[in-house]
Amino acid sequence: MATIQIKRAYDPAEPTDGFRVYVDKLWPRGLSHETFHYDLWDKEIAPSTELREWFHADPENRWDEFARRYREELNANPGFASLKDAVKGKRTVTLLYSSHDTERNNAVVLRDALAA
Repeated sequence: MATIQIKRAYDPAEPTDGFRVYVDKLWPRGLSHETFHYDLWDKEIAPSTELREWFHADPENRWDEFARRYREELNANPGFASLKDAVKGKRTVTLLYSSHDTERNNAVVLRDALAA
């Protein structure tokens, strides 16, 4: 099983990142296509627009419910199995996200779901 870590898309790429997967639906604001390094951009694994917008309206109070709903979306998403296959055999996988919140974001939920 790969070591799965998370990192903000705005942090510099490092050799220790391994296979870098960007897991947001929207392009990270302010980053250019020439300078943002990722190996896979998996838009389909991101939370639905409805869930993302609902969560961002009150992230502190909606985190637990967001995590539960996102896990449900992942379990129903065929792209989740595809992502598992894509990272299988990788030594290190870094999930990249754009959120300012380093503790409450979709990559945290996704990391835990991949590790389960």
